[in-house]
Amino acid sequence: MTVVQDTAARNGTGGRPRTAFGVSLPGLDVTANPVGLRFESELSLPAWCRLGSHVAQLGTAAAWWIGDWLVYGQDRYQDRYRRSMAEHALDYQTLRNYAWVSRHVRLPQRRRSLSFQHHAEIARLPAEQQTSWLRAAEENSWSRNALRDQLRGRPGRVRPVTLRIDAPPQRKQRWAEAAEAAGQSLTAWVISRLDEATGA
Repeated sequence: MTVVQDTAARNGTGGRPRTAFGVSLPGLDVTANPVGLRFESELSLPAWCRLGSHVAQLGTAAAWWIGDWLVYGQDRYQDRYRRSMAEHALDYQTLRNYAWVSRHVRLPQRRRSLSFQHHAEIARLPAEQQTSWLRAAEENSWSRNALRDQLRGRPGRVRPVTLRIDAPPQRKQRWAEAAEAAGQSLTAWVISRLDEATGA
């Protein structure tokens, strides 16, 4: 991912400088900016799926980045913290939530294959329990709601099934590489692709 910044950009009203940026996504003829995606050429189905993985990861990453940025500010610039928060587009409660989860789920506990919302569900728990629950959610490919049900002692609503897929080894290898690129286990990656295909 390549980020291009232009700190001299103006907001069009002669106001203070703002940072404009574009993101070039690896291996794809697509650029992103704060208001959308620009498709420079036709995407194949595998490339379109890969783009979906990139976008989903960026969405989760943004929540963590904002949360960690806020925690840093809370700890070091308490007098300027609230004013800085007010200058950003997200509502105050959303920002507070990002900061709270980021403060309570430390970097070593976080799992790339799980959403920010998964981590929010276990943020109130001690670190050892966080690790255990996140590992279970990852290994069982639980949705955020399934993890919440497990935490609340309602495991009956989650009925995992085992599927067997017969495929040539080279195809499985391509799937494994795609899963690794997406930061997911092969099982979690396959389930997410099936969910995307069925609109689940």
